[in-house]
Amino acid sequence: MIEKKKHTLFKACDAIVTCDDQGTIHRNCDLLVSGNRIEKVAKLITEQDIPSDTEIIDATGHFIYPGLINTHHHFFQCFVRNNADLDWTKLTVIEWLDRIYPIFSRLDEECFYHSSLVAMGELIKHGCTTAFDHQYNFPRHAGKNIVDRQFQAATKLGMRFHAGRGGNTLPKSEGSTIPDEMREGTDEFINDCARLIETYHDANPLSMRQVAIAPCQPVNSYKETFIESIALARDKGVLLHSHVGEGESEVIKQRTGTRTVDWCEDIGFVGEDVWLAHCWELTSDEIGKLAKTRTGVSHCPEPVYLVGAEVTPIPEMEAQGVRLSLGADGAASNDNSNLMQCIHSAYMLQSLVASSRNHPVPDPKRFLQYATRGGADILRRPDLGQLKQGLAADLFMIDTRKIEFVGTLHDPESLIAKVGIAGNVDLTMINGQVVWRDGEFPGIDEQELVAQAQSHVNRVVYNVG
Repeated sequence: MIEKKKHTLFKACDAIVTCDDQGTIHRNCDLLVSGNRIEKVAKLITEQDIPSDTEIIDATGHFIYPGLINTHHHFFQCFVRNNADLDWTKLTVIEWLDRIYPIFSRLDEECFYHSSLVAMGELIKHGCTTAFDHQYNFPRHAGKNIVDRQFQAATKLGMRFHAGRGGNTLPKSEGSTIPDEMREGTDEFINDCARLIETYHDANPLSMRQVAIAPCQPVNSYKETFIESIALARDKGVLLHSHVGEGESEVIKQRTGTRTVDWCEDIGFVGEDVWLAHCWELTSDEIGKLAKTRTGVSHCPEPVYLVGAEVTPIPEMEAQGVRLSLGADGAASNDNSNLMQCIHSAYMLQSLVASSRNHPVPDPKRFLQYATRGGADILRRPDLGQLKQGLAADLFMIDTRKIEFVGTLHDPESLIAKVGIAGNVDLTMINGQVVWRDGEFPGIDEQELVAQAQSHVNRVVYNVG
């Protein structure tokens, strides 16, 4: 179990990057955590100013940042990483789907639990403190406790977890890509969403558990599934999420007469309580509609390398005022769970195509903001995403006294986007508790966790053991 401390003082931090409205960076300052909140940032906090039970951490030579907020992932896909039989470069999309979905449909409850531990553990190692997972895979044999087990995994690691209860309702015979083993009925899906909201959703400030309703994507569900999702979400005051604009818009147009963004707008699946993943194929008019309705976007840069027909138009989205965040996405199209790397990838991708765009690439520091306060805004968490008094004590720390950081220290805000952080962070704190420090998860045997997870990969994916 994670050892709980009431107070922590980070002493003599070289830089504290707040991501506040003014872009404040505190140099050579101290940061005091009391309970699960930031208590104070000041030039000199002495031992006389702090409670006797305070742990003092020497932060000399370190930069401290707000914890990263991941707004799109598929944890269960960790079990199909680095699989040569699923190489996008050697398969058509249809061939790839025909190979990967039968594997997904074999996963059982233990696979979902252990893959969640793996994904969240990797996210934490790279400074992520809040994770949203879009869990849309519910094989019939796996039962209905999959999201429950994800909350169990989050508790074990100390992760602030937003669960997206996804689902697919359209049969393959009517154009879905989902095997029948993974398909649910609309009532079945909605009833379990209601159960999870009632059981786990906590809307209070500094909540560690929230639930969003997230029908997987319009191409794989009935229209009524989305309509019922909207009704339940707005009755219960929870968020809505789905995949949009990742190659399906013309398919939706053939089925319904309108592209996906218009289809969503027509049924009311837009608004400040909605965010959409990917959106790389949107027209300028569609981007404007998302901006006008305050609908958010989770930009997942890593999948663009493999499956994106074009680079997501982030500069135009920024110019039109779309609410932006970052997501790691699942291992079907990104073989790691490293949101830190996504900050660098997102900036580099936009720089690659800048000459062909009408809008300039946003400043590098904006990409850090997408992954912090942008994610907080998307998830409607004003208590997260910044380091300031009264907000959540969610942060990560890196030791800059390393060769790879020579010459970079003058601009801490742009460091991650322009230079990148190659290794693990030195410390991650979530809700005032240290959950990763000096290469270890406090109170958790990582080797045992790895061995257990790998045994389920071997058993279910590779039929070994």
